This record gives sequence, structure tokens and C-alpha cells, in this order.
Amino acid sequence: MPDDPDDPQRPLLDDALGRLVRPYTVSDGRTRPSCRFDLMTMVVATGTVPRTNVGLDHGHVLDLCRTPVTVAEIAGHTRMPATVIKVLLSDLLERGAVVTRRFDTGTRGSYSPPDLDLLEALRDGLLKRL
Repeated sequence: MPDDPDDPQRPLLDDALGRLVRPYTVSDGRTRPSCRFDLMTMVVATGTVPRTNVGLDHGHVLDLCRTPVTVAEIAGHTRMPATVIKVLLSDLLERGAVVTRRFDTGTRGSYSPPDLDLLEALRDGLLKRL
């Protein structure tokens, strides 16, 4: 989903300053999620509309969950700390708006070590963004 500056659901971001709303404001001051997530937890929307009103950030996260996505990907797309994303996802999970499952590598029962070249390229790319 491209960033449309006129989109009312778009998070308040400034290219030079970053996020204009502090993370503790988004999570109502909560620093711990009520449900357990790790960065590779897969999350997908159920299609159930939460009965209670959720904020814009909850809505943005829910929109990202239309297809299965990891917690880390959501944090990257929203430019919010993973801890805040976990709090928002906990709210959505408790309202039945999302479900979670463990990340499936597709190699059931077998383990293959990570590709070091890929991990180093990822690290280098992330360092360039800092």
C-alpha cells in the first residue's frame, strides 16, 4: 500500500523528524502486550470488525493484516517499535479481529541453517538506513 499524503488513515510521519505521535500515546501508555508474540509470529485479519472503537493505528495495523504478515513486517511498515505493535496486536487479538500462528518455514521437521550471505546483506542494508 503506497503512502498517500491525503490518506486520513496514514500515520502522522514527518520525513525529517519521524513519527509525530509518541509510541506510548498509541499504546495508551502500555509497555507490555497482554498476549505473547515474537517478531516472527504470523498475524492475519479474521474479517471480524471489532465491536469497540479502535484507533487509527489499530486500523492501520489491521489493514496490514489482510494477508498473513509477521510482527516484524508490521513494525517496519508502520515505523513503530515492535513492542508498540505487539500491544496493538494484543488489543486486536482480544477483540477477535486477528489470529496468530507460528511462522512456518515450509521445512516441516527439518532445520536448515540461515544463509549467512543473505543475513549479512540484510544487516548491511539496515545499517545504511540508520
